[in-house]
Amino acid sequence: MEYRSLGASGLKVPVLSFGAGTFGGEGPLFSAWGDTQAAEARRLVDICLDAGLTLFDTADVYSNGASETVLGEAIRGRRGQVLISTKLGLPVGDGPDEAGTSRRRLIGGVEAALRRLGTDHIDLLQLHAFDASTPVEEVLSALDSLVRSGKVGYVGASNFSGWQLMKSLAAADRHGWPRYVAHQAYYSLVGRDYEWELMPLGLDQGVGAVVWSPLGWGRLTGKIRRGSPPPVGSRLHQTAQFGPPVDDERLYRVMDVLDAIATEAGRTVPQVAINWLLRRPGVSTVVIGARNETQLRDNLGAVGWELTPEQVARLDAASAAEPPYPYYPYWREGGFRRLSPPPV
Repeated sequence: MEYRSLGASGLKVPVLSFGAGTFGGEGPLFSAWGDTQAAEARRLVDICLDAGLTLFDTADVYSNGASETVLGEAIRGRRGQVLISTKLGLPVGDGPDEAGTSRRRLIGGVEAALRRLGTDHIDLLQLHAFDASTPVEEVLSALDSLVRSGKVGYVGASNFSGWQLMKSLAAADRHGWPRYVAHQAYYSLVGRDYEWELMPLGLDQGVGAVVWSPLGWGRLTGKIRRGSPPPVGSRLHQTAQFGPPVDDERLYRVMDVLDAIATEAGRTVPQVAINWLLRRPGVSTVVIGARNETQLRDNLGAVGWELTPEQVARLDAASAAEPPYPYYPYWREGGFRRLSPPPV
């Protein structure tokens, strides 16, 4: 397992991390993701640790907190061997203090997460979404308190736009508060919007990408191909409306190339798709999910080898999409590219 710095921080993280969204199995979305309970979760954690995967990611909204509880049970007795990342900010109830990132919500949310996880500190706390109703100064001041108390090690964001992330970083610099060192964001071969603004921002400001849904919300598992709808057992039948949209023709074009390269490399389609992401600028870690041991071992096979430059170029071409204004001039026109060449 390769380890990288998380953004500009001193924290070293494995290039693959484990997403515990499959733990718990509560609610219409997360029950479709998986319903892994403590015994099986411990087995999956065993496999991860044996492979050098030490970072486990969860959130308070995953299965109404059950994901954190199951993860806490799975790592009991070996807290020193793992890194825990959790997220908060999305609504967990209908009350006025059950959503957002106000000081009260952050302090109370972290205390509740610590109890569910059975630990006294969170290695990486990420805000699950930007809260437009709370001043960034209030948010960052609360995070500073949590870091100073030792309950949180590092802070990050998730699903922020470029201006939201930059505004937060500027406020942190102005007041001497902890900066976001990670941005957990969607990025895949069928979802490359991250590259237009968030990637250059992350590279410039030292914010590492923590990639979620590297298989395009389950579309790049190898089960969907041109002329073949998702199989009967696919969770896409229940969860597609919750995830990022994908143009069908682009998906089929990418799958054609993935199939060919997987055959050439002697790898599976998911391994190729994840390996491509590990070559992208600014990526610190890619979050993999698995409902069982077979899926986990397959995803772990994405490391320890590299696509050839020619294979990367073919995947780049198949997955390319025209960015919107004002980004497209910097990607395709010489004068603009000379002033500010794209990172990829």
